[in-house]
Amino acid sequence: MLSSKIVETTDDYVMLSALQHFVYCPRQFALIHLEQVWQENIYTLRGLRVHERVDTPSHELIAGVRVERSLALISHSHQLRGIADVVEFLADGTPYPVEYKAGSRKAKDADAVQLCAQAMCLEEMFDRPVTTGALFYSASKRRRVVEFDLRIRSLVTATVQAVQATLQTQIMPQPVADARCDDCSLSEACVPQSLKKFPQLWDAQAAFRIDEI
Repeated sequence: MLSSKIVETTDDYVMLSALQHFVYCPRQFALIHLEQVWQENIYTLRGLRVHERVDTPSHELIAGVRVERSLALISHSHQLRGIADVVEFLADGTPYPVEYKAGSRKAKDADAVQLCAQAMCLEEMFDRPVTTGALFYSASKRRRVVEFDLRIRSLVTATVQAVQATLQTQIMPQPVADARCDDCSLSEACVPQSLKKFPQLWDAQAAFRIDEI
């Protein structure tokens, strides 16, 4: 009885991956989480390949460091839930989240926001501060250390609120129609260039339009 009650009360919590989608592109988020649209391309398939090892729950000890893979996370205070790719537990027990990403580092804060949200969940779960984590990019095979400062934590909080508002209003954000669209697997469903031009086309045809009487 207790477990079913917990599931019910966390259904409206924001998924950690949804934060990354929203910061990268609010319309991409809405297509995935409102319209349930998903299409594969070479970049999403690369992402699946990168996550093959870390998507299976497991744990091991590496050089004295406990490593947990595919660890379930939750934060009731921030209304977040999801899965961490890897969490390394340092000698003093402090969690250190590591998020795996295909490709190379992105200009926007999308990946860092997702990682910081994981840290905020870990802080609540283990009752200790988590000040840093890492993003591992498959293209460079290197880790980028991320400090969870006030700016990125504030961005996590603001993004959670924006995601919840979008889910509640069910309003589809406008397309960005910029360089982000080039590699997006949802470009055919989004048709960003066409939709961005629509207001101009509508105004250009005003002289020929017969308004409803």
